[in-house]
Amino acid sequence: QLQLVESGGGLVQPGGSLRVSCAASGYTGEHYSIGWFREAPGKEREGVSCISATDGSTQYADSVKGRFTISRDNTKKTVYLQMNSLKPEDTAVYYCAADHLTYCSVRDYEYDYWGQGTQVTVSS
Repeated sequence: QLQLVESGGGLVQPGGSLRVSCAASGYTGEHYSIGWFREAPGKEREGVSCISATDGSTQYADSVKGRFTISRDNTKKTVYLQMNSLKPEDTAVYYCAADHLTYCSVRDYEYDYWGQGTQVTVSS
């Protein structure tokens, strides 16, 4: 059973940076794709970014493009989301999700495995 644990959330001022991590365990292979999603109060879940299992291709939501960067370290079984130039509207609970996809997807219904989430708050 694949298990995911997010970490690295916190409080940051507008314009600041934060890196959240998604550590995977409970599996033996590396062929899984990871998606980052966020949920803000009163808003629908948004697909933020993803990285594929095969060629490392990535996608970003228009709202974060140019500010967020997703990466993975297979030796540590960890995926990172580097968030720069943070805005108050980035405030949300950030979740990572995984599944054995051969492509990158920001559609939440394509993922069966989810972490518990980490809170990111951007405020002065």
